Amino acid sequence: MMAKLLSVNVGMPKDVSWQGRTVHTGVWKHAVTGPRMARRLNIDGDGQGDLQGHGGEQRAVLVYQIQSYAYWQDYFGRSDFQYGQFGENFTVDGLPDDDVCIGDRYRIGEAEFEVTQPRVTCYRVGMRLGEPELPALLVSHHRPGFYLRVITEGEVQAGDAIVKTRTGPGALSVADTDALLYLPGQDPDKLRRALAIPALSPGWRRSFQDMATGRTATPRPEGWNGFRPMRVTRIVHETPSVLSVHLEACDGGVLPVAEAGQYLTLRVGGAGDPAPVRSYSLSSPPGAPAYRVSVKREEFGLVSRYLHANLRTGAVLEAAAPRGDFVLAPGGGPVLLVSAGIGATPVMAMLHRFAAEPTARPVWWIHTARTPAEHPFAHEAHTLLTSLPHAHEHVFYTADSHNATGRTESGDVGPVIHHGRPTLDGLAALGLPADATAYLCGPASFMTAMRDMLDTIGLADDHIHTELFGALAAITPGISPRPAVPPHQPPGEPGAGPLITFARSGLSVRWSPRHRSVLDLADACDVPTRWSCRTGVCHTCTTPLLAGDVDYSPDPLEPPTAGDVLICCARPRDDLVLDL
Repeated sequence: MMAKLLSVNVGMPKDVSWQGRTVHTGVWKHAVTGPRMARRLNIDGDGQGDLQGHGGEQRAVLVYQIQSYAYWQDYFGRSDFQYGQFGENFTVDGLPDDDVCIGDRYRIGEAEFEVTQPRVTCYRVGMRLGEPELPALLVSHHRPGFYLRVITEGEVQAGDAIVKTRTGPGALSVADTDALLYLPGQDPDKLRRALAIPALSPGWRRSFQDMATGRTATPRPEGWNGFRPMRVTRIVHETPSVLSVHLEACDGGVLPVAEAGQYLTLRVGGAGDPAPVRSYSLSSPPGAPAYRVSVKREEFGLVSRYLHANLRTGAVLEAAAPRGDFVLAPGGGPVLLVSAGIGATPVMAMLHRFAAEPTARPVWWIHTARTPAEHPFAHEAHTLLTSLPHAHEHVFYTADSHNATGRTESGDVGPVIHHGRPTLDGLAALGLPADATAYLCGPASFMTAMRDMLDTIGLADDHIHTELFGALAAITPGISPRPAVPPHQPPGEPGAGPLITFARSGLSVRWSPRHRSVLDLADACDVPTRWSCRTGVCHTCTTPLLAGDVDYSPDPLEPPTAGDVLICCARPRDDLVLDL
C-alpha cells in the first residue's frame, strides 16, 4: 500500500511554564487544511524554539507515523491524541522507522525530501504529551520518527501520496541509526555504513565519528572510590594569598599518578557542618610522591579562609581520586600554556610534565598577574622553562609594576615582562605559532578574551582547551534566560534523606523524595546543570560521582562509564558527592 500524508501540522514557538521555569518551544503543532509551502528551512507557518537541537536545513520537517500513534495510545491507555501531538510536521500512514533509511528520498505533492536523521531525543516531546519518560521510550521501542531535508521546494497538503524516488546508500534504517547512537552494543559494521551515507546530518555524523575514534568517553585513571584520608606533609606560602598544600596517603601507600592538568576534590572537616567539599587543581609534577594543591585565599571563601588560617602540617584531609579532562592532548606541535592568577596551577603540572620528559616541542609560557608579589610559582616556572630547549616565557603584570625587570632572584635573565593586560596586538607581536595547541586557565572573562584573541591570530578552535574553576556553564535547551542566582537550599520543607553535595557549587542539601531525580533537586537549588532528554538517553547530564551510590528510575538505556552518574534519572542510595 502506498504511503500517504494524513496531516500537515505547524506551530510557532511559544513560552510554556514547566517546573517553575519558562520553556520557549515549538513542539505544540496543530493540523492545517489546504496546501502549505515546504521551504528549505520550514513549512510556512512553522517554527522551532531551540535551533540548536531542532530546525535548520537538515531538520526542516519532522515525520511521525499514525501506526506509532496507535502503538502509544495502547501503551499509555489513552485515546486523546490529535495530529501534531508528537511535535511532527507530517503525520503519515506508512513509512515505518524500521523500513525508511537514511538517504531515502520521497516526493510529496510538489516537493521532494531526503531523510537525514532520526528525531532528536528531547524532553519537550514528553512535556507535550504529559509523559516524562517518552523520550527514552521512543528510543527503546524503536519508534523515534525522522527528519527530512527539503530537496525541492513545493506545496504539500493532507491526502498527498508519498512516492519513493531514491533509495539511500547503505540501507541503514532510521530505527537502526537511532539505536546505533543511543543503545548499547553498537555494531561496528553499521557504524561504518552510517559514516558512508552522504545524506546523514552533520550533527549525527560528528557523534558517529567520535564513536569510531573512541572519543565518546574520557577514560578514568586508576584511583579509588569515594574519599580517603590524606595527611598534610608540607605547607608552602607561594605568595601572601596563595598556599600550597602537599598531601600523602595516611596509610603510606603509593598514590596513583594523576595526569597533568587534573584536579583533586577535598572534604575539609572543621571548615563547616557538614564538612564542605571543594576542588583544587593539582600543581605537582605527575608521579610525584605527594600531591600538591595550591589554594588562593578568597575574601568570602569559606574553605580557602579556613585553610589559610588553620591548616597545619600533620592535619588530615579527605580526598577523592584525581580526575578531570583538562589534560594534554596527543601530538608533537607547539604548546601554549596560558594562565592568569591562580589559574597557573594546572598548567604548572603540564610544565612539569614537559620538563620531565624532556621534550623538543616549543613551549610558550604566558602568565598574567597583578604584581610580582602576587605571581605564584614565578621562580619554579622559570627554572623549568630554562631546562627546555625551545621555551618562550612571557609575563604580563596588570598593576603598576614598571620597576619589574626580566631578572631572576639570582640575577639571571628572566622572562620577558609586559606591562598591562594581554592585547591582540601584544599577543600577535609574540609570534605565536598558528599550529599550536593552547591550554588556558584563569577567570572566565580572561579565558573568553584569550580564546577570542588566539582564534583571531589563527589557532584552530579545537586546539584551544580551557579549564574553568567553579561550576561549568549550564546546558538547558529551550529554557528561557533569567538572572543568575547563586546555588541555594531548595524551597519548601527541608529533606531528611541522604546528603547531596554539589562540589563545584559548594552546596550540600538533604534529599527529599518530592524530587524525581538528582537533576530535579539541582534545578530546585539553581545549581548549573547540563541536560537534554532528562530520561537517561542522551548522556548530556553525565556527571562525575566522587562518592556514594545511586539507583535509577527509569533505568538508563546505556549505563554511564564507571565513576559517572546520569543525574537526570538518578536517586541517591546514600550520601552523594557530585562534581557539579
